[in-house]
Amino acid sequence: MTALEIEYRAVRAHLEDPRPVRAERGSLFETGVFRSGARPGGRRVAIHMTGPGNPGAAALVERAAALFAPRAVLFVGVAGGVKDVALGDVVAAEAVYDYETGKDTESGFLPRHRTHQSGYGLVQLARNVAAADEWQRRILPDATAPRPRALVKPIAAGGRVVGHERSDVGLRLAAVAGDAIAVDMEGFGFLAGAYVNQQLDALVIRGVSDLLGDKGEAHDERWQPVASRHAAAFAFELI
Repeated sequence: MTALEIEYRAVRAHLEDPRPVRAERGSLFETGVFRSGARPGGRRVAIHMTGPGNPGAAALVERAAALFAPRAVLFVGVAGGVKDVALGDVVAAEAVYDYETGKDTESGFLPRHRTHQSGYGLVQLARNVAAADEWQRRILPDATAPRPRALVKPIAAGGRVVGHERSDVGLRLAAVAGDAIAVDMEGFGFLAGAYVNQQLDALVIRGVSDLLGDKGEAHDERWQPVASRHAAAFAFELI
């Protein structure tokens, strides 16, 4: 699954003969075949663009699970880097924090953040892929940016674009999600949707397209396609 069109195109580029499949309640998926040397027959993959935000991501996991009964679901796309990452790096989220839940009081906002874990098996596989450091060969087209790294660390998710580390949300992230190295808008909802489907492994994979305090339209035009391709490459190395 992806949120944005640029992310969807990066994922779709890895599939042979993608074809539309309409779910019972109108959601449009595509299915195609991903081929690799290890699996000559290929693996069938379904893809969908949820749009931005946690609620849509949660709802569409349920529909994908009902329609395809998949072994695993991945959310692939871009994120803002919080710390310890460079532009183009990939983060496989071992956990996603919801930084927005809390209570507004007279003295300020009291966070009551929640956490969802990614699937244990997928996290272990992501660690192996990151350590092998060969996933970059799947970047389409061939990488022109500096060689990206992959890290398996927590991220945070919420409904706001975080523009600066000293903003209200930036300070909240530092206070309640200090070990999160990236921030997105769909990861928590996606894992929440997977959580209610027993035996469905899920993992969030993000390419870093901007850093806190370094976001703008021109910047996004350059780095969102790069980060999307890097995240897709890592995802298909897992598959």
